[in-house]
Amino acid sequence: MDLMEYQAKELFAKHGVTTTLGVVVETAEEARAAAEQLGGVTVVKAQVKAGGRGKAGGVKLAKTADEAFEHASNILGMEIKGLTVNRVLITPATPPEEEYYFSFLLDRSNRQYLCIASVEGGVEIEEVAKTNPDAVKKVAIDPGAGVDAAKAREIATEAAFPEPVFEQAVTMIEQLFKVFVEEDATLVEVNPLARLEGDKLEALDGKVSLDDNASEVRHPDHEQFVIREEADPLEAKAKDLGLNYVKLDGQVGIIGNGAGLVMSTLDVVAYAGEDHGGVKPANFLDIGGGANAEVMANGLDVILNDEQVKSVFVNVFGGITACDEVAKGIVGALELLGDAASKPLVVRLDGNNVDLGRQILAEANHPLVTLVDTMDGAADKAAELANV
Repeated sequence: MDLMEYQAKELFAKHGVTTTLGVVVETAEEARAAAEQLGGVTVVKAQVKAGGRGKAGGVKLAKTADEAFEHASNILGMEIKGLTVNRVLITPATPPEEEYYFSFLLDRSNRQYLCIASVEGGVEIEEVAKTNPDAVKKVAIDPGAGVDAAKAREIATEAAFPEPVFEQAVTMIEQLFKVFVEEDATLVEVNPLARLEGDKLEALDGKVSLDDNASEVRHPDHEQFVIREEADPLEAKAKDLGLNYVKLDGQVGIIGNGAGLVMSTLDVVAYAGEDHGGVKPANFLDIGGGANAEVMANGLDVILNDEQVKSVFVNVFGGITACDEVAKGIVGALELLGDAASKPLVVRLDGNNVDLGRQILAEANHPLVTLVDTMDGAADKAAELANV
């Protein structure tokens, strides 16, 4: 789950990171009132889960409360990278004397954490990385050891934080790592991390991505960050059903068991789609090992309610759950859905009890189901049906 700036700052403050929370509002009138409350010059910042807000016109300086009202009127309702702005953050204007970049992230390929920092970064960090890559420091973090005071000092030294804010940087690095680990985040980013007047170090902006796998048991409080009215309705429905689903912009619905298999399925469908009008995968849906009738029905219910979907590719490798159980699940799901199931399904089964699974589907002889032996052949058939 990606957080908006104001939500990230709430987590920062919770762990002692120096930041300014500001006031989140949803109307221009509320923006005016917040600016009056804060006094002085304020900043009106669009709250969407996207970068480049400033370049898109979503961040404006307001010298008066009336200007805050005007800017909020223009920003609310605008689209930034396809996302509609429904709220803005009003904060006191704190012009930075210097801008830095700092982040912790999960480095999956190396099975470790990674710190990225630059004292020449800030909002132009991408340009710095291109023109002066040596200025962007990367420090590996052993997950078992973490970041203590000594490691934080090592990072601050490697990044070359200036002496006037060095000790503050050391403290903030430790605090940001607490956010990263204790909140089960996959990314904690401060951009810009600013040196303000009087050599005060402050997180002016923040980006945090939380691991959904930790939410229900370890962090039920993270539910407060979910804005249901802004979630994709299909993704929200899938989450309520306990499904691992991500909406994509395509025409072939995908159901598979296992994240690796589903990712491979996305690739073969995209490749096959090149020969059938450029159709693409419509979603990522991993039903895991328990592909019984109810789970399969829930998955199909979500996918078939996607108006973009023209066909569905069910790609299952029987392991813990054998192919005959998967086949029973598909037949049962179609019975449960009844008339709601109206789009063609291409099914590829392999693995444990595959012959029995295929026999069950063949005997059911459902008019919507096409059974194909190979993954490539099934992807091609699904793409063909989606291009009708």
